[in-house]
Amino acid sequence: MITIKSAREIETMAAAGRIVAETLALMGRTVRPGISTKELDRVAEEFIRSHPGAVPSFKGLYDFPATLCTSINHEVVHGIPSAKRVLRAGDLISVDVGVHLNGLHADSAATFPVGDVSPETRRLLLVTQDALAAGIAQARAGNHVGDIGHAVQTVAEGAGFSVVREMVGHGIGASFHEEPQVPNYGKPKRGPRLAPGMTIAIEPMVNIGAADIRTLPDKWTVVTADGTLSAHFEHTVAIAESGSAPRILTR
Repeated sequence: MITIKSAREIETMAAAGRIVAETLALMGRTVRPGISTKELDRVAEEFIRSHPGAVPSFKGLYDFPATLCTSINHEVVHGIPSAKRVLRAGDLISVDVGVHLNGLHADSAATFPVGDVSPETRRLLLVTQDALAAGIAQARAGNHVGDIGHAVQTVAEGAGFSVVREMVGHGIGASFHEEPQVPNYGKPKRGPRLAPGMTIAIEPMVNIGAADIRTLPDKWTVVTADGTLSAHFEHTVAIAESGSAPRILTR
């Protein structure tokens, strides 16, 4: 069931979203060659819990063991932080983080280059961010979920990349995953109609190569089937009144 949030609930989600945004900014400053994903996770959890009432959304969610999802290079999403996973110059790392505050969640992700990366890798990051922006621009009252997916798909595939189809964005609020599902592909005017007060996480996952993915034996980490690089950017947004732009809660 799709839930409509009150103005007060949206403000609470925005407060959680600010902590999420600040956590990602901190990760951007902390990512460097030689640091482990376990250390990134420790820094992030400590920072989140330093805010009264805030706790990591992911830790314990479906038994996930960490605060962050840290996905390196060809890993798409849900990578588990580990002391054995040490970043090297030229890597990409996608960091996904959620915060639960006063009964409500916010969720965001960003992909960071580790030192210098190739021009094609930088183009992947820029295109994925552009795809997210295009999707958010369609998150308006009266539009449909399919308008968001179509916008994301058009940008990503127009650049010669592919969008992951099995992993999707989602509604978010009192539960971390709510209806509706928000795919990164689709047709305009298809799917649930967007209404004021809906809150959704839009999260393009874009691959340099094919869209196909597989899950590693740890049952969490999702990787590209062909081993090519993947990027992931995400914001939680609130659908505003008709005629108004969506409000990004994790900026």
